[in-house]
Amino acid sequence: MNNKKIREKLFEMQDLKYKEFHSGLCPYTDNIIGVRTPELRALSKQIAKGDVDEYLKNAKDDYYEEVMLQGMVIGLIKNDFNKVCFYLKTFIPKIDNWAVCDMAVSGLKITKKHMKEMLSFISGYLKSKKEFEIRFCIVMLLCYYINDEYVDMTLEVLSNIKNNSYYVKMAVAWAISAAFIKYPQKTMILLKNCRLDDFTYNKALSKITDSYRVSPEVKKEIRAMHR
Repeated sequence: MNNKKIREKLFEMQDLKYKEFHSGLCPYTDNIIGVRTPELRALSKQIAKGDVDEYLKNAKDDYYEEVMLQGMVIGLIKNDFNKVCFYLKTFIPKIDNWAVCDMAVSGLKITKKHMKEMLSFISGYLKSKKEFEIRFCIVMLLCYYINDEYVDMTLEVLSNIKNNSYYVKMAVAWAISAAFIKYPQKTMILLKNCRLDDFTYNKALSKITDSYRVSPEVKKEIRAMHR
């Protein structure tokens, strides 16, 4: 399926009401066609059945959905970690909104088989000056590295991120709240001794209290910690 046919297919699936709704969720993104996620996933699987290398080397970036498709297709590459990283190097700089970032991360299930190698790969993006490159790394930690082996490292990284970008701060808060659900004692130590800015710190507390998996007693304690 070439770029022309892919674009034609995207416009065939266009839902103008969904475009209006989703555009409201992705401010400053003005190139949304308006294709629902299940349809994009189905199209990405269709593309992945063909020549993935040909597609990814020549894919167009004019529309939000075209970039989203690239992230989905990369996530469908199986049993070739080096190829995944090769295409991620080209794809990650294209990310310009939270939805493309988070959707791409969610598909990188190959990470579970290459934890150390992926950690080494994503760590370099923490030094980036670009908002969504840093967010990509944070959401990767959130999705794959909040576990017994890596939680201490993840919490340490999160507590030391210094970046004033909104979507970076929101990702850090989200990751800390997710860590609290699984490792409340470790995360509480971070919250009581961390170096987070007030916005990120308070947002993390708010996300923790929003969770139905946190008891009323703990929520009361968390609310009392707001700065």
